[in-house]
Amino acid sequence: MKAFQLVEWQQPPEFRDVPVPEPGPGQVLIKVGGAGACHSDLHLMEWPAGMMPYPVPFTLGHENAGWVEKLGSGVAGFAVGDPVAVYGPWGCGHCYACRQGIETYCENAATVNGGAGGGGLGLDGGIAEYLLIQSSRHLVPLTTMSPKEAAAITDAGLTPYHAIKRSLPLLTPRASVVVIGVGGLGHLAVQILRALTSAQIIAVDVAENKLTLAKKVGADATVISNDDAPAAVMDLTHGQGAEVVLDFVGAEPTMALGAKMAHKAGHFTVVGLAMGTLPFNFFALPYECAVAAPYWGTLPELMELVALAENGHIRSHNTYYPLDRAAEAYDALRAGSIQGRAVIVPNE
Repeated sequence: MKAFQLVEWQQPPEFRDVPVPEPGPGQVLIKVGGAGACHSDLHLMEWPAGMMPYPVPFTLGHENAGWVEKLGSGVAGFAVGDPVAVYGPWGCGHCYACRQGIETYCENAATVNGGAGGGGLGLDGGIAEYLLIQSSRHLVPLTTMSPKEAAAITDAGLTPYHAIKRSLPLLTPRASVVVIGVGGLGHLAVQILRALTSAQIIAVDVAENKLTLAKKVGADATVISNDDAPAAVMDLTHGQGAEVVLDFVGAEPTMALGAKMAHKAGHFTVVGLAMGTLPFNFFALPYECAVAAPYWGTLPELMELVALAENGHIRSHNTYYPLDRAAEAYDALRAGSIQGRAVIVPNE
C-alpha cells in the first residue's frame, strides 16, 4: 500500500510502498477514511533529529478515522465495517494515567512504543490506505458522522475541548474568553465554547477571512491581531480583560498579546506549538493569572466530543485531498491558505 512517510528529519515526507499491516492479538486494522493534516506535522518535518524521541521512517497522520477492516484475536465489541474514530495518544494502558483514559500523560511514555507517542507520532499513522491500531480501546464508534468528517475532531477538536474543560469554572455568563488563532483548532474552539458556555467569545487572528469564519461559527466579536488588539479586547471586556485566553498559535507575538488580554485570577492557556517564550516576572501577567500548556485530551473527552459533533453542535470545516495529494495539503497548510482543517481521504 502507499504511505506518506517522514523518512529523514528536516526533509520533505515522501510516498513509499509498505506492506499492509496484519493485526496481532488485541489489535485492529482499519481502512482509513480520513486523516487530518496538522500544524504539528509541519513541526515534525522542520525539527532536527533528537527533538522528538521518534525513530524514522514512520507514516504521518495522527488524527484518524475509518472502518474496521480486520480484527486481531481477542478483540470484542467491534465488527468488520464498523465506522470508528481513533484516539491518537497511545500509552501503556496500565499506569494510573492510562487507566483514567489520559494516555497523553502515560507514566511509562519514555519506554512504551520505543518512546513513540502514537500512530503518526513515531508509529505508522493514517496517511495511508490502512492503519494498524495497537489496541481496540483506542477506537470510538461513530453513528451519524462519516470517518472523513470525524477525523479532524480527534485532535483539532479534542485539543481545544480538553483545554476549555479545565477552564469551565471561570466561564460564567458574565465572563469573556479570547481565542487567538482561528485555524484548524481555533474554529472548533469557538464552536465548543458556544456549545458549553454563554461567555462572550472574542476571536483574534491576522486574517480577515478567518475572522469571518469565527463569526460564522459563533464568535461574539472579532479583533485583528496587531498591536492594537489588547486595547480592543479591553474595550470589549469593560477594561477587565478576559477570564480565559486560549492561544492556538503559541508564537512569541501571540503570547505577548495574550498576556496583555488576561484577567486577574484568569487562565492563560498556550495550546499552539510555535515554541514562543513568555518572559516572566511578578508583573508579567495580571495577579494570580495561571499559565498552562495542556496537551491533546483524554479518551472519555473524545467520546464526549463525538457525541457533541453527532448531535450537531460542532463541525470541522474541512478541505479534502485524495491520498496522492497529501503533500499539496501540507503545502497549503504551510502557506496559511486552509480555512478550518485539511483532511486526506485515502479511501471513500
